[in-house]
Amino acid sequence: MTTKGIRRATVAALAATLGLTGIAAASDLSTEDVVRTDKGLVRGVVDSQFREFQGIPFAAPPTGARRWQLPQPAEAWSGVRDATKVGAPCAQLDPTGENLLAGSSEDCLYLNVTTPRATDKPKPVMVWVHGGGWTSGTANDYDGRRLSEAGDVVVVTVNYRLGTLGFFGHPDLPDSGTYGLADQQAALRWVGTNARSFGGDPGNVTLFGESAGGLSTCAQLASPGAAGLFQRAIIESGSCETNWPANLQYPDATEQVWWWSRQQIAAAGKTEAAELGCGDLACLRDVDPLTVQKTTAAFGHAGYGTSLLPLDPRKALEYGTFNRVPVMEGNTRDEQAYFGWLFELNGKMDLPAYRQNLSKSFGDKATAVEQEYPASAYDSPIQAWNTVGSDRGWICPSLTTNRLMARRVPVYSFSFADRTAPAYVTFPPGYQSDAYHSSELPYLFDFRPLAQLNDAQTELSKSMLRYWTNHPDRSRQTAPLRLLVMRR
Repeated sequence: MTTKGIRRATVAALAATLGLTGIAAASDLSTEDVVRTDKGLVRGVVDSQFREFQGIPFAAPPTGARRWQLPQPAEAWSGVRDATKVGAPCAQLDPTGENLLAGSSEDCLYLNVTTPRATDKPKPVMVWVHGGGWTSGTANDYDGRRLSEAGDVVVVTVNYRLGTLGFFGHPDLPDSGTYGLADQQAALRWVGTNARSFGGDPGNVTLFGESAGGLSTCAQLASPGAAGLFQRAIIESGSCETNWPANLQYPDATEQVWWWSRQQIAAAGKTEAAELGCGDLACLRDVDPLTVQKTTAAFGHAGYGTSLLPLDPRKALEYGTFNRVPVMEGNTRDEQAYFGWLFELNGKMDLPAYRQNLSKSFGDKATAVEQEYPASAYDSPIQAWNTVGSDRGWICPSLTTNRLMARRVPVYSFSFADRTAPAYVTFPPGYQSDAYHSSELPYLFDFRPLAQLNDAQTELSKSMLRYWTNHPDRSRQTAPLRLLVMRR
């Protein structure tokens, strides 16, 4: 065996001895598919246009004693880490609510990087925070190649702790309700440290997200700890003011707000701890992830009055104490259509049912709401109901936050209104889903084969990609996307 062969065999044997799964010998290097991060070398995949690096740890596994602690630095590794496969999604319940989603894990603080192959100059970086009500979802569902190609940008998609594991509170936890948000900041710090290694510009970072990812983006605008970690923000269907009166989003649901005080979340945590038979955090940290995540319904809120969120984000925008960067924020035109079919589980909504639901949500104001949204003005009572829910729960709150932010920073407001958008989620046969909540996502990320765009939608996608990557071409603005500048 040659000296070089002996060296390779020794490194490989050491990696196997230490249990470093996916670590290759450091001598197997190339200039394009291997990148040096601050913790070690990673090997990705290179094709004719892109380089992709997946499953890169940006923090230590938040397991054992690190459960419900702020994210800790990832450990360095020797050799070359395999970055050709995604990391595990964060632990979450499957659709039955009885089991963990297959493959999900507490060991989940990983991110994915897609970068153009050409590295002639440092490129803007876009960091994506996925949605899912802070209880579900994963970075792995979002293919960054379309954005990367359209804007010549580096796209980073990140995981963060979800449900009770990410937003739990307890009297003994000073950071109650913010662990998932802290993970996002850890990912942003990773970007600041490592972007140049992937051809990115750490001084030109856009943070963007949809639904809970939009709420997260707004939380980072309100967080002193995120200052300087990004230079612009895009909020899709996740305004800080997003809220629903009782019964509006789901049938018979209670009133929903996304921001709870630390004391509220801690009180909920103390109750859950007692139900789990735990008197202290050590006991809670030993409870299996499935049992923990079954308590998630009580912790779909972020905690303010903490070091990460000193103020309720709504107040931070009102007072002007937020990170002052340009913002684009908007909605799909028919957000509530994503949920409206739930109101027809017992049959098609008729006029009496429409009025009954208005009464449940708006009380003595129901008649006034119906005068503004008469069922006769729509194709069906359920479409009228969806319009009420979209305007009250989503669009009006977004316009409120846009106006607050526009007092101090440039703000751009958009409306996605393609009512023929492909349904990548399952709706009942014959249901009119219109421009439903999240229907813009296949225009930004490649969701094939779940969502196939026709020729007109492909052109709309191109327009949107120009806006999202800061390449607006207003002469070719397509009708279903309206972009308005909010003046200060």
